[in-house]
Amino acid sequence: MRILSVNHGPTVRSELFGDVIRDEGHELVEWELPTQGVPPENGFDAVLVFGGRMNVGEEEQYPWLHDEYELFRGWVADEKPLLAVCLGAQALAHATGGRVGRAQQWNAGFYDVTLTPEGAADPILGVLPGRFEAFLANAYEFEPGPDATRLAATSNQQQAFRVGERAWGVQFHPEARKEQVLAWWSDGRSLERPLPVLSAEMDEKMPAWHELGRKVCRAFLDAV
Repeated sequence: MRILSVNHGPTVRSELFGDVIRDEGHELVEWELPTQGVPPENGFDAVLVFGGRMNVGEEEQYPWLHDEYELFRGWVADEKPLLAVCLGAQALAHATGGRVGRAQQWNAGFYDVTLTPEGAADPILGVLPGRFEAFLANAYEFEPGPDATRLAATSNQQQAFRVGERAWGVQFHPEARKEQVLAWWSDGRSLERPLPVLSAEMDEKMPAWHELGRKVCRAFLDAV
């Protein structure tokens, strides 16, 4: 298969997912939307969309976000297999009638996530345990649209949803690596916990999280 990876910067690419896709013998095309523009309409069996520093609502600063919303609407209408992460999931929610806004708290690190009954039965999210620790890095959050199926949540925030039968959005980061995350957080931003504490937490918990991330990616490829 040929998979399109839509990225929003050099530190927010496919990472672990890219390794899994290539190891499974598929072709992965990394496409940076802010600099390369709209990707080709055809030629891909599935699409992945990853995170970024920008947010829904910042279209004046990042006008290409409008292009991304239209891409999402087209992919959903065409039933193109799609998995969107963090900013990607927020943009998918916004494009399909949901709400996106600043979260009450900025999440950084590992948090308990629980699957809904629909999530447990989902072909992708269902490969995860009913309750698991997920890696989060978000200051914004989504509320999926009225036609979406809610799949997972923390105690105070939606974490995963599906639109139709072929488009998934997850707030958590099943693809992220420690070095990638440290690049995100080493830019002077304020963190709720010190960076050394978060680094030690990643050392402890990333290996198990990566095993779950590989399962999610393989389940997506199987669904495609």
